[in-house]
Amino acid sequence: MATLFIADLHLQTEEPAITAGFLRFLAGTARDADALYILGDLFEAWIGDDDPNPLHHEIASAIKSLVDHGVPCFFIHGNRDFLLGKRFARQCGMTLLAEETVLELYGKRVLILHGDTLCTDDAGYQAFRAKVHQPWLQTLFLALPLFIRQRIAAKMRAGSKVANSSKSVAIMDVNPQAVIDVMEKHQVQHLIHGHTHRPDIHPLTANGEPAFRYVLGAWHSEGSMVKVTSDDIELLSLPF
Repeated sequence: MATLFIADLHLQTEEPAITAGFLRFLAGTARDADALYILGDLFEAWIGDDDPNPLHHEIASAIKSLVDHGVPCFFIHGNRDFLLGKRFARQCGMTLLAEETVLELYGKRVLILHGDTLCTDDAGYQAFRAKVHQPWLQTLFLALPLFIRQRIAAKMRAGSKVANSSKSVAIMDVNPQAVIDVMEKHQVQHLIHGHTHRPDIHPLTANGEPAFRYVLGAWHSEGSMVKVTSDDIELLSLPF
């Protein structure tokens, strides 16, 4: 058996091929897993659990079907869907996890997170993140009428694209010391994350021993998955 990890699907109505690929994954590969972990940015944007977007209900039903099949599903918030709440999680039957979570898997201690907190060289983004994660601001935003939230979200996405276009590739990647620090904080030799859209397996040294960082790819033209078994940890692509 195996435990599966995915991230950065960025589901939206404008990208039906990605949605179709994810639905096939849930109905196929995922059904043989011990568990499925979604490490953030399942959706391109999330403005509240009360959003009536039909895509959200379709995804919730598909995940609930997987859970009802006997495969537990867990979710860590990403930078795009950090407002996803308990109401939607209940519809999916999935469990919300802390932004840094350590798992005991087949004799391995594995740290999982979305990955944006590791990009400490991007000071502008980290300042923005700290602001929007303030509970009072989130409460205020979610109390606004849906159409106003939609406008704000669209403006913020446009602003993010403009800001990122002027940033260097290095700034938007993880900081190597931040990676070591979080792995030593949790005393782990394995770290799985997404966010950067740069799938790869990076060897490093943490806690004075060999360690590995597994980076999930975004679901653009194909899916991306990390598969953990008792024998190995693999980074795999999933053709749509």
